[in-house]
Amino acid sequence: MLDKVDSWDFDIFMFDRATNGNGLVTLTFHLFLQLGLTRLFRLDPIKLRSFLVMVQADYHQRNPYHNSLHATDVTQAMYCFLRQPKLATTLSSCDMLLALVAAVTHDLDHPGVNQGFLVRTGHHLAALYKNSSVLESHHWRCAVSLLRESGLLDHLPITDRLNLEERLGSLILATDISQQNRYLARFREHLDREDLSMADPSHRHLVLQITMKCADICNPCRVWRLSSQWSSRVTAEFFHQGDVEKKHGMAVSPLCDRLSDSTAHIQAGMHTHTNTQTHKQTNKQTLNSHTLNSHTLNSHTLNSHILFLHKHTSSPPPLPELQCCPPSGFIRHVVEPLFREWCRFSCTSLSHRMLAHLQTNLDRWTDPSQHPETPP
Repeated sequence: MLDKVDSWDFDIFMFDRATNGNGLVTLTFHLFLQLGLTRLFRLDPIKLRSFLVMVQADYHQRNPYHNSLHATDVTQAMYCFLRQPKLATTLSSCDMLLALVAAVTHDLDHPGVNQGFLVRTGHHLAALYKNSSVLESHHWRCAVSLLRESGLLDHLPITDRLNLEERLGSLILATDISQQNRYLARFREHLDREDLSMADPSHRHLVLQITMKCADICNPCRVWRLSSQWSSRVTAEFFHQGDVEKKHGMAVSPLCDRLSDSTAHIQAGMHTHTNTQTHKQTNKQTLNSHTLNSHTLNSHTLNSHILFLHKHTSSPPPLPELQCCPPSGFIRHVVEPLFREWCRFSCTSLSHRMLAHLQTNLDRWTDPSQHPETPP
């Protein structure tokens, strides 16, 4: 299957089954060879494989969405973007190395709940990162830790290693959806002024950040048979969070209630079986009440109950990125604006194809007859 790894229709689910759940190691190792990074950076193949094995193990496979399969999918998408003319002809080998490492590590040790949940429950990670880009900061630090533990880059000068680690952080932090408007505004400004220069290192890095963002949330731009599976997975993960919140008497976070939310509502803003005004009121109550401190629900209790619920609850179908809760209508409000600007930058057949898939998928989520859903 790896001979089709550059295809946008690459079936990551089939690949995962074919590799017996070792898709992240197999695919990423192959891409390092394909791009010549192993040779260019004199990487020890044994250390590279060891690093990738540790990365794969640090993803929580019990998470329906934020697991190693998601990281593998994002890495495959990143490879497709790196092959586009605008990037393939201008990025340095260091840029490509960073892009692949960021893609494969960008959600390391994701707990399967969002930032808002960690803040409300007084989780130690929220305190450590001062309630700002909590998950992304943690993913970055985990990535740096595994790079150092594996010794993959030990042969490089220390200043080069520290620079790589810093730039890696800025790519992973760019995946914070709550910060999307900031990145998108800068990108759009350059496109409007027509002054984006890939010869300028700072401009090139901004493009890498946008590329990382696109790879991370590109699921709605895939063909329906793949895209719909990701939508169901992210919904299941959100509902698990809602189950934990209910169990502890907390207000349920927006989009996390399996009794009132649906995949269509999350993806396209369509309510299939809940009253809009009631849902708005629930969201308002969620934001203004039921804050638990660490004495009520400590990290050990939190983690044990998340694990229990993953083992013992079913998972009906809401939305990606658990940093904060994006608005309902993820495709309309988050994905589409990003990919329309990407198409302005990289106006290729792949970009137009992604937008076409995006519209098709949006139409299907908007039409109730295409996805009959009933309350669980």
